[in-house]
Amino acid sequence: MDFDTPIDRTGTASFKWELYGPDALPLWIADMDFASPPAVVAALERRARHGVFGYSLVTDSMYGALIDYLERHYGWRVERDWFVWLPSVVPGVSLACRAFAGPGEAVMLVTPAYPPFLEELPPQGFRLVKVPSTRTRTVGGEKTTGGVISAAGPPTGAGDRSGPPGEASPSWSLPLDKMEAALTPDTRMFLLCQPHNPLGRVWRRDELAAIGDFCRRHDLVLCSDEIHSGLVLDDIPHVPAATVSDDAAARTVTLMSPSKTFNLPGLNFAFAVIPDEDLRRRYVATAEGLLPFPGCFALTAAEAAYREGGEWHTELLQYLRGNRDLVERFVADELAPLTTTHVEATYLAWIDARGLGVAEPARFFREAGVALSDGADFGAPGWLRLNFACPRSTLEEALRRMKRAVAAQSR
Repeated sequence: MDFDTPIDRTGTASFKWELYGPDALPLWIADMDFASPPAVVAALERRARHGVFGYSLVTDSMYGALIDYLERHYGWRVERDWFVWLPSVVPGVSLACRAFAGPGEAVMLVTPAYPPFLEELPPQGFRLVKVPSTRTRTVGGEKTTGGVISAAGPPTGAGDRSGPPGEASPSWSLPLDKMEAALTPDTRMFLLCQPHNPLGRVWRRDELAAIGDFCRRHDLVLCSDEIHSGLVLDDIPHVPAATVSDDAAARTVTLMSPSKTFNLPGLNFAFAVIPDEDLRRRYVATAEGLLPFPGCFALTAAEAAYREGGEWHTELLQYLRGNRDLVERFVADELAPLTTTHVEATYLAWIDARGLGVAEPARFFREAGVALSDGADFGAPGWLRLNFACPRSTLEEALRRMKRAVAAQSR
């Protein structure tokens, strides 16, 4: 597979490439600058040649592809009745809030968080209980706390700077004690991101079990956004939150999509997996009349990806590991005072730019020719999210531009 050759996306109405114009390399929104798997492209071409694009059914073959994929990759035996079809994950989260929380009631989530969760839920009448994640560092198998993420300034103590890949580097922990303290009587749902965007953390089974126990003790529905589950870069298994216990399965709505793993976000296809019949009934009733049924191209692409995208996916992960390692080394060696943490999953690096001494780091780097996601949108002013799912030459040029900007700022 060729991930090195740049693909010209200008003139394709690309949100990523056209929002900031030709002068800024776009390393912001989470889509990849790679062609989707050849099997997906071929399947779409065959479907297009048919020439009739009417309403579609979800075929037995599509159900089989999904069920087989989830069992092969995660050891999760899913039944056909558990699926609910969605256009994307964000509407799936909104539906979960509407189904399981009333107006003015609360949804708990760990911050920083994916911006639509922070921006779209409060206007719908849901209150957010935001619990800051904790930065830690693992040294010799033991974790040390490095401070909580906040706008006040960089954490103190261990874990302020990432080292080269393979060395101890800062990471993030679930703030379980802070979750208990932040809980309110009207909290009805816990919104989990697994793997976490933007932190790049894969929550381990024991952490997920602790979340499940927290939800059990406080009778919360667990809505688990697992859209990045196919992008684990380290030798760590992705564990679906619903699989840690029978109780977790009975209270969890899992949201998944091929869009991030196989670069299909423009086709608008996702799904919920809801094992509990009552939970599923309430969710489906809330969705009635609101969501479109999946289109023929979305279904065609999804089945081809899940059935035939394996070789492409394996090579993609290897390429992303190389880009991840490049970013982590470059930030550590060339971009002080910026720091970053190790990315276990996703193709998104989370960078602390608070030591740079500029009020708006995202604007600062955009003016230097690199468009990054603004941490303020994630609830973390002074931070940046960098999308490294691009040809290495593009990434190297972006990092060089960032280096020049940082050097000019420090003079």
